[in-house]
Amino acid sequence: MEAEAKLVVKRLGLRAVEGRLPPHAPGAVYSGEAHGLAVDLVTYGKCRTTGVDNVGTAGAVLVTAAAAQALEPDLFISAGTAGGFARRGGAVGDVYLCAAFANHDRRIAIPGFDKYGVGRVDTGGAAGVEAVGEAARALGLKQGVVTTGNSLDCLERDMEMIEANGADVKDMEAAAVAWTASWFGVPVLGVKAVTDIVDGDKPSHDEFLENLGAACKALEVAVPRVLEHLAGSESLRLALLEPRGAETGSS
Repeated sequence: MEAEAKLVVKRLGLRAVEGRLPPHAPGAVYSGEAHGLAVDLVTYGKCRTTGVDNVGTAGAVLVTAAAAQALEPDLFISAGTAGGFARRGGAVGDVYLCAAFANHDRRIAIPGFDKYGVGRVDTGGAAGVEAVGEAARALGLKQGVVTTGNSLDCLERDMEMIEANGADVKDMEAAAVAWTASWFGVPVLGVKAVTDIVDGDKPSHDEFLENLGAACKALEVAVPRVLEHLAGSESLRLALLEPRGAETGSS
């Protein structure tokens, strides 16, 4: 969302660049450099019908595919807000660094399709998840699994799937980004700031609106720190990028 991106764009000194995405693709691109890394921040754009930010998996797939082809990134970072869970130790304002992604609202009770529905992606496999855990501890962030669905609220059946996914935060895009990126052989990290407590006593939509500004400020601080750590940690880069090199034959 633009609100989630605005402060990060300013903090990193990125500039809007026209024509980076294919014609008719939604979204905007802000480009620059941070800690020696070339950075392109891409938003999901606005809905042409309602004028609100594109949220959910459809826009995430479309924009991620367009960005993968046009920008040819080495790594995607799905940065944004999310719901946390009190039973998993989450609190409003927490920031999670994530290398594992799954869906909780794609229920297909047919052998093979059940696993496809969950769509689990573990960036870099066990080594990648472990390396991201080390990075999270070094940065003072929490590590977790992102579970994704297309609704802001959460039904009882969704909660059962969320539990099965071992999820620590709930959003509306990250698993779609991870699934799409995997088609292009690009690894994904998640940086998620908690706006609401899904299993708390307040409605998610009220708590989201109440805490969105604070969560965006948390992202403003966290995203540059993650980039700095990524630039300086050869072990993290190897854990995330080496599997891609093995698959594609590139160095």
